[in-house]
Amino acid sequence: MSPQQQIEQLQNQLRCLEQLACLGQLTSTATHEFNNILMTIINYARLGIRNKDDLSRDKAFDRILEVSQRAAKITGTILAQSRRGGDVEPTDLGELISNTLVLLEKELQKYRIAVELDLQAVPAVMANASELQRVLINLLINARQAMPGGGTVWLQTKAERQHVVITVRDYGCGITGEDLPKIFQPFFTTKTGPDASGLGGTGLGLAACKDIVEAHQGRIRVESTRGKGTAFIIRIPQATAEPAIAS
Repeated sequence: MSPQQQIEQLQNQLRCLEQLACLGQLTSTATHEFNNILMTIINYARLGIRNKDDLSRDKAFDRILEVSQRAAKITGTILAQSRRGGDVEPTDLGELISNTLVLLEKELQKYRIAVELDLQAVPAVMANASELQRVLINLLINARQAMPGGGTVWLQTKAERQHVVITVRDYGCGITGEDLPKIFQPFFTTKTGPDASGLGGTGLGLAACKDIVEAHQGRIRVESTRGKGTAFIIRIPQATAEPAIAS
């Protein structure tokens, strides 16, 4: 095996490790969420059985349907993340962001993280939706970890020439000027140990984000000020540009 082939093999192994780490985080979050959903279904099912009037039963059925649809979104996200590859197709970023926030809503609430949205109407992007969602999940979890005492994450989408720009900004601890150039290097992490949820830093998440964005012929950059917060800015070509996704 040539040195180049060895490098490519190691890169593929890194991608698999990061995907497993992301899937593990999602499974942990989803387990708690599904427990809440099941309890809601059980309670409203009991309500419908106890109350014979149509109004109470309709209320119970509506609530059961609502939380079941939420469960279906979560299941769909996890199944998509567990599969490698997938179709590249025009992707609605607004819907993708909405589904991602459904999945992470309870975790963000648990750690007192508010989400401010500035989702402007933007064209679709040609993307592998599950891969692009993995980038959003990584950035949102990183933002949450940067604010252990709680805070606000600001998420924006806007159109800019032939691109769509996604910004994920936190107002946490920030990154030092010394660490900033290394932030996308595999295995580099600014985390010194597990956070309140028991998660540490693998040093693979941001490296994978960079690989995924660049595979979509996009760019990701970071702006940060120590003690004031960090912003990750992603530029992805609009679907009309039809970028070829690197394998």
